[in-house]
Formats: sequence, C-alpha cells, structure tokens
Amino acid sequence: MAALNLSVVNLFYGFSRSNSDFCSVYINMKQHIRHPLFAIITETAAEQNVQAYVIGGFVRDLLLKRPSKDIDVAVVGNGIQFAESVAKKMRVKLAVFKNFGTAMLKYKDLEVEFVGARKESYRSHSRKPIVEDGTLEDDQKRRDFTINALAIALHPGQVGELLDPFNGIADLEHKLIRTPLDPIETFSDDPLRMLRAIRFASQLNFTIDALAFDAIKNNTERIAIISQERITEELNKIILSPKPSIGFKYLFDTGLLHKIFPLMTKLYGVDYIDGKGHKDNFYHTLQVLDNIAETTDDLWLRWAAILHDIAKPATKRFEAGHGWTFHGHEDKGARMVPKIFADLKLPLNEKMKFVQKMVQLHLRPIVLAQNIVTDSAVRRLLFDANDDIEALMLLCKADITTKNEYKVKKYRQNFELVQQKLKDVEKRDQIRNWQPPVTGIDIMHIFGIKEGREVGIIKNQIREAILEGEISNSREAAIDFTIRKGEEIGLKVVANDI
Repeated sequence: MAALNLSVVNLFYGFSRSNSDFCSVYINMKQHIRHPLFAIITETAAEQNVQAYVIGGFVRDLLLKRPSKDIDVAVVGNGIQFAESVAKKMRVKLAVFKNFGTAMLKYKDLEVEFVGARKESYRSHSRKPIVEDGTLEDDQKRRDFTINALAIALHPGQVGELLDPFNGIADLEHKLIRTPLDPIETFSDDPLRMLRAIRFASQLNFTIDALAFDAIKNNTERIAIISQERITEELNKIILSPKPSIGFKYLFDTGLLHKIFPLMTKLYGVDYIDGKGHKDNFYHTLQVLDNIAETTDDLWLRWAAILHDIAKPATKRFEAGHGWTFHGHEDKGARMVPKIFADLKLPLNEKMKFVQKMVQLHLRPIVLAQNIVTDSAVRRLLFDANDDIEALMLLCKADITTKNEYKVKKYRQNFELVQQKLKDVEKRDQIRNWQPPVTGIDIMHIFGIKEGREVGIIKNQIREAILEGEISNSREAAIDFTIRKGEEIGLKVVANDI
C-alpha cells in the first residue's frame, strides 16, 4: 500500500480548485500534527522502531475543519506498551484496558487512545470480534467507513504522510458515506455500523452510498443483537445533529426505525374519508424537530419535539361534518412518555419528567395564541410550566409547520403577544415557581384543627383564587381569604397571631 505525500494529494485526486478548503488542508496537514503530543509519539516510535499512526475520526475532522478532542493512535506492535512509554514521557496517568488491548491517557483537553493494529473476524451471533495482531492495512480494513479509515504517519521517515487506501478523501469531497469492504459483510459483522452510517450522514449532511443503503435495508433484522443502550446512544447523536430529519428519514427509509422505535413509524401516512385528510404526522414531527434544532442543543427538548404528537395515532377519530380529530393526544402522549423512556433505556428521572411536561403542555400556548389572552389563562400556564416556560414556548413556535404564510404570520404575532403577557403577569403576580402564601400549617394554626379534608379544600381555594385573579398573590390577602373560606365551612378562628 503506497503512502500519498501530502503535497501531491490534491493533484492525485484531481481537486484542482485553487480556493478549495480541501486543498489548503492537504497542503498544510503537517501543521496540524505539530502538537507536542505528536512529537512525543514520533520520538517513542523512533525509540521502539515501530510504526505509529493517528487514524480515524481525528483525521476525518481535521480534513473537514471540525473540532476534535479524541485522538486514536494505531501502533503496528504492542499498543499498550507503546502507550506506557508515551504516558511516562508526558508525566500523565494511563488507563489500561487489557481485555480490549487498548490504553488511554488524557492530556489537557485531549483524550488519546492507543491500540495495536489488528485484524478482526466475527461470529453471526455477536458483534464482538475475534482479534488478531495485524498490519496498518488490516486495521484500516476493519474500519466502518472510508472516511474513518484515513491515517497520518507519525513515525520517522513518513511523518505527515497520509494513507488513504479506500479513497476516503474523495468520499469527503463528495460527501459520501461508504464502507471500505463489502457493505453487506460490514453491516452483518457489526450491525451497530448501520446506525453509525446514518448518524454520520445526519451529523455531516452526507449521503449514504447506494450499495451501503441497500445493505442496511437487507440487514435490519441484525440490529436485534445490539444492546438497547448502544442503539439509544446512536439515536441520541442523530437527534443532536444540526438537521436531525436527515437521520430519521434514513432510519425510516431503510426500515431500521421500524425495528428500533416502531411507535414513531405509526405517525406515518395520511387517511382520507369523504375527501378529507389530515397532515402526515411523521413528517410534521420531523419538521418540528428540525425547527427546534435551530434554536437549542437541548437533547430533552428535542425529544419533546419527537414525542409531542406521539399519541395522535391512538387518538385519531373522524367526525362527520368536521373531519379528523386528535382530542386528548397531549394527555395520552404525556402518559406514554415513561414507558417510551423505559423501553429505550432513557433516564427515568427529571429529564423524563421534563419531556412529559412538554408533551402535556405543548398545545396550551398555541390555544392562547388563537384566542383573547386572559390574565388567568397566563397565570395557569406560568403555574404549570414554572421554569420550563421558555422551553415550552420554543417547542410551540417550532410546532408551527403550516405552509400558509398568512397563518404563520398570524401565529407569530399572537405568540409575541402571549410572550409579552407572560412577562407582564409574571412581573406583577410572581406566579412562576409559585409557593402558597398561606400553608397547610398556617391553616391548622388559624382554626386549631388537624390535617384533613378542610385543610386541602382551603389550600385549593387559595390557589384557584390567586390564579383567577380574585385575590393578589400576597400573604395578607391570602390570610383574609382563608379566614373567610374557613368560616363558610363552619370553622372558627382560634388564633390571631399569624
């Protein structure tokens, strides 16, 4: 396998545009391996008379001008022994994983993993390979995609030379996801690579090679041998892509989504009765997801976008003379969230509760934007959303996917009114993160009673009175109200010292 001299890479591949980003990166690649870390690796390679290469994602991202803090170093020899020498020179701790034949060190903001070059073979029931020592070419062949098989030599005599046996640079130029070897074998050996292919396409806005695409379609059953945790890890990375719909369309079109998240595929399609149809809720959801991705990197708000209409298939009804309805889909959807999170091995903590809240409330600001906004409605929204009100408003704005420019303009204007009303009411009434100005203990003290039904009744009446604007959100007003309501149900004041 011949190494390509960096100075002629551009000419070799025929990329002759003088202003090409790729050209300037190729010519100046040695500049990018002058970090002290690489000098120490080169020095160690010379001392041990071995070949060492930086390989994979770091090289890919270098060419794409993407930031990367993870560096993989392949050594033709004993990777752990090599790493121990490097760590000693750098005076840093080394974590050794003998079962995997790897070692890792951290240097400032970099994570560097060392491994001996190896070749792999697989058994049909497992994605864990049988590993043997190998050459650099063996190591590059085992890589998932051509763009991840690029290597830069770090040992004396070849420092800075790029080794690209599978035309990975051409695939970077053409924005193509392609496997080094037969894609059917590649994906069958390790089915997680199917999700990784889609993830890279989504993250980089690349196209999956036709042969690779067909191989994924023909291997979807193999995803069953992958743990749910690994599947969800890749799914989350797709969701965090700049434009997540790219990944989800690939997941749907290949049939993988039907295997890993079948509930979402039920959103697909349009039914017609009496010539009336509804929007395709699958593609609507993808548009909402893309919209929210333009405004936030919050994974859980993006999950809320995915799940906001998840109960529409279950609540879909046709009403003669009216059309299709999805009454209560927000309530049913919120009830579905815990099981969805459990099935996908997502956290069942505050993150899940946040998504559940967003699904539950996602229609509320839209309803406010369609009608005259009352103070009491705004208070109730602030009370229910609390500190998540800004996130909820982002989701609701993202939920506007109509192509009707008049409706879009109208909704946006109304949302601005709602947001101003939220600010005004919050400033005046301080409803967000509301705590009752009179507590249950206060009520028991005033009337000399024990905890029971009467206390609960009065607490609810106080809350409703404040939310409806009958009384101000102050302790003085709430105490007067408490006494009045207590006397109405036969209680007598026994303490005036509150």
